[in-house]
Amino acid sequence: MNRRQLGLGAAVSALVSAIGFAARAQTRDSGAVAFYNSFNDQLDRLPATLQPDVRAFYELNGWRPVWTPERLRMLQAAAGRAERHGLSQGDYFDFAALAAVPDAADMRTTAAAIAYGRVLAEGRVRPETVEDLWEMQKNRVDLPVGLNDALAGNRLLDWFEGLAPTDIGYSNLSAGYVRYRKLIREGGWPVFRQGPTIEPGMSDVRIPALIQRLVAEGDLSAADGARLTAQGIVYGPELQAAVRGFQARHGLLADGRIGTGSQRSLSASAEDRARQIALNLERRRWLKREVSPERIEVNTAAAIMVYWKDGRPVHSNRVVCGAPSTQTPSLEKPFASVVANPPWYVPASIARTEILPRGPAYLASQNMYIQNGTVIQRAGPTAALGYVKFELRDSYAIFLHDTPSKAAFNLAMRQRSHGCVRVQDAVEFARLLLSPDPTLLAQFDTAQDTRQTRRISTGREISVRLLYWTAFVDGQGRVAFREDVYERDARLAEALGIAISLPRPVNDGARVANDVGP
Repeated sequence: MNRRQLGLGAAVSALVSAIGFAARAQTRDSGAVAFYNSFNDQLDRLPATLQPDVRAFYELNGWRPVWTPERLRMLQAAAGRAERHGLSQGDYFDFAALAAVPDAADMRTTAAAIAYGRVLAEGRVRPETVEDLWEMQKNRVDLPVGLNDALAGNRLLDWFEGLAPTDIGYSNLSAGYVRYRKLIREGGWPVFRQGPTIEPGMSDVRIPALIQRLVAEGDLSAADGARLTAQGIVYGPELQAAVRGFQARHGLLADGRIGTGSQRSLSASAEDRARQIALNLERRRWLKREVSPERIEVNTAAAIMVYWKDGRPVHSNRVVCGAPSTQTPSLEKPFASVVANPPWYVPASIARTEILPRGPAYLASQNMYIQNGTVIQRAGPTAALGYVKFELRDSYAIFLHDTPSKAAFNLAMRQRSHGCVRVQDAVEFARLLLSPDPTLLAQFDTAQDTRQTRRISTGREISVRLLYWTAFVDGQGRVAFREDVYERDARLAEALGIAISLPRPVNDGARVANDVGP
């Protein structure tokens, strides 16, 4: 047992003694009366945000102390799992301080338990304070009732672990965080110095550091890393393959060239990546645990869409989403119809700044006209919405749609729209959604054949969730990262008091032909 564990054990023993004294006092009428009489004074010393829950909890328990030695041991075990959630145990449980004031130990322990439970269940910060528009279903838990039931049922540890998300996305990312913290304790990885591009076949003094970096995160096995290190500083085919895996895991162009974007990602420290994982665990804790088994999830940080059917992912596409100046917000909205061959009613801001200044000739070339002060683009092969639009309800004019600008899907950085989400192979995706009903699918196919504008019901509501994950676990069980293109990691880290330094994204396609649309 190390010194820290010895100190923690002593603190818990002291807390057990302190609370044990208070618990014994309640067996005498005078002790019970004393606890009750001092209740409001003790409550007033707690943070105001915790007072209602603490009061509700003790009301359920007849205004008596509740923390027996066995319950405290269970609480200690729950606190010991904080790292799995990207949290520090010391931020919530200071057992030595709790034991220092015996008369207040029971209530302060309850407050600590509720504060920790609130973070697991709902997150540490309110999402609206760190994002300009966040409109999703939040998780809500009755903590006083839950804590009371957990203590009564002798299942405190399971209750705490059940407050955090239990889906595979959170669980895998949690395991990833633990792996990165272990990496940090073992020394992390060497600094990769940025410099000239390393082309395939070149020799470069940074190759040994590159190999160690790839081995640390599992892009290269330790045995292969040792063998390649012994071969010198040549950037050969085997190492190039490992770099392409690293590039794919970071959403970079997987061409094997170690240019600016790859070097920025390679230069990130293990500590920064661990903290980035912790930020994404926090984002996941904000969300309601129950999700629709059929849904569309768009990760705007990765510019990837996944369609879930019967609770499992069955289809994925690349997407183009909002540029940093016109970000796609975090929304959760249903849609129940697709529009084949939709016209585009151009938002006034886009019309005013990007279309009308080009004059009547440009409008004519884009098949646009003005009606009642609104610029409208007719449906057609060059229309900004392409051949299909997926309408979301009450979505602040944010929707999913097709696009004639196919080249943008080949870019690594695909945050370039005015906020809407352009879907790769959108027509085939619409056919997939309509396929359960042959009649609806036939209506859509007919509309596509005749190029007529037609709204077609899906026959059911499908939930769309627009999310921002900059760290997630990929299909091979590795933690994948995306750069913080919307700077939401930076804002969340500041709100949490976390110091973080993440690589800046590289825009690999400033101009793309026909890159126009909402």
